[in-house]
Amino acid sequence: MATGTEKKNSTDIKQLGLFAAIASLGYVFWVVGAMEMVERLAYYGVRAVSGLYATSAASEGGLGITAASFGIILMLWSGFQGFVPIFVGGLADRYGYKLMIGVSTVVKICAYLIMAFFPTFYGFLAGAICLATGTAIFKPGIQGTLAKTTKPENSSMAWGIFYQTVNIGGFLGPVMAGFLRQMEWSHVFLACAGIISCNFILLCTYKEPGLEERLARLKELEEKHVKQRSLAIDTLNELKRPHLFAFLAIFTGFYFMFNCLFDILPLYVRDWVDSRDIVTSVSKLFDVNNSLLGFVMILDKTKSYVLPEGILNINAAMIMLTCFFFAWLSSKMKILRSIALGTFLAATAMALIGTSHIGWACVFAVMLFSVGEMLSSPKFSEFVGTHLASSDKKAMYLGLAQMSFAIGSTLEGFVAPRLYDMLASKDVFSREYLLSHDLMDASQIAAIKQGEAFQTLMNFGLDPYALTQEMYQAHPVAWLWYIMAGVGILTAILILVYSVWWDRTGVSQAVLDSAEAK
Repeated sequence: MATGTEKKNSTDIKQLGLFAAIASLGYVFWVVGAMEMVERLAYYGVRAVSGLYATSAASEGGLGITAASFGIILMLWSGFQGFVPIFVGGLADRYGYKLMIGVSTVVKICAYLIMAFFPTFYGFLAGAICLATGTAIFKPGIQGTLAKTTKPENSSMAWGIFYQTVNIGGFLGPVMAGFLRQMEWSHVFLACAGIISCNFILLCTYKEPGLEERLARLKELEEKHVKQRSLAIDTLNELKRPHLFAFLAIFTGFYFMFNCLFDILPLYVRDWVDSRDIVTSVSKLFDVNNSLLGFVMILDKTKSYVLPEGILNINAAMIMLTCFFFAWLSSKMKILRSIALGTFLAATAMALIGTSHIGWACVFAVMLFSVGEMLSSPKFSEFVGTHLASSDKKAMYLGLAQMSFAIGSTLEGFVAPRLYDMLASKDVFSREYLLSHDLMDASQIAAIKQGEAFQTLMNFGLDPYALTQEMYQAHPVAWLWYIMAGVGILTAILILVYSVWWDRTGVSQAVLDSAEAK
């Protein structure tokens, strides 16, 4: 056993080198990586375009609702996806990861079918809640498997590569959605239902780690007629641990900021970002009329500008191509310092988004955000699963980790869309313009369907790009991003404070396990 300062010295475990770490990962690691990749492909095929679908005019196949109304969907979506794993994680530890992954796949198929066949506010809301529940059941089993199949010596690279692998799905999902939604929105949801079904094939090759130990433990309890403690009570008791609770509470701020990128950036790009400069620059090197290039860049039908999901997809592309490098880089840092640095970089990127409506500026901001995400988000899961969780409670702890996501994303779903309507809604500004310039009276403006006000302005012969720039300069659009950046910077500072506390008082489970093994 480790004693004294050796116990306390937090997370200082020597990591394997890049290639040695990769070689040490077993086949189960790659199976769960593939299942997560498939799940993310389907999930982000919907999530990346959900705001566009919800706020697009009904005449364009969308739901025709305001950003604030979409916020209700986001709030419930995030709430279910974040709070359910807090208790489901314990079920995965007790009844098996394989069972929970299979159940989640069935639930997620149902969710995509509901979205496809019930194209209304309440239909999409029901589908979103169902999808959130399926995702909540899926996460602890996958991440618990990952935690059990890695060692402290390769955990940094393992979580980084896992994050990189699943972002292949995160990249392909929006590409697929950007292509299919230009034909019909229902095609997106039906395709996602088919994609997630592929996990049943992968599940046949999956061997649950620790299965023998779990079954032996259950058999022993049955033979001794020991009644297992309530999962809810057991989970809440673990949550009382001050280091766990404080860390999850602080990281809530990261997820508040993080989800704004995925929920609000597509709306912001659609309304305010002029991405023609991106197409012009790329056309000097490549033929943008090439169907493959247009598909990957997610260009509009005229090949004039990049669709919102194309800008957002730079995030997944960056992670897909470079996360192994940033995983190696972060392995050279103390884990909590890496999380703090990544959070600060992501916050800086948020502020940069608001400084310009030029396409390349937005691209740079998303790239910087992606670097910050790679230095922080995988390390968050690694810290919880490796350094806070005991070997028999990996899924429980990684389920509890979703509390940060639950609170942060639920608050973001309530706050960010409302801020967007207040500070950056092009539809609202267009209605104000019509009234202030005496182009239409109040009753005529009220009759305009949601999402069609700017197009109504265009019917008066105004230049869309010049008018967009005029509105951008006349309204505090950037403040939406400055507020999010402020939340991120505060979170980074609190993580640094926590790291000092952890170094003085924390006991890493990985350090203890490593000492016992020796």
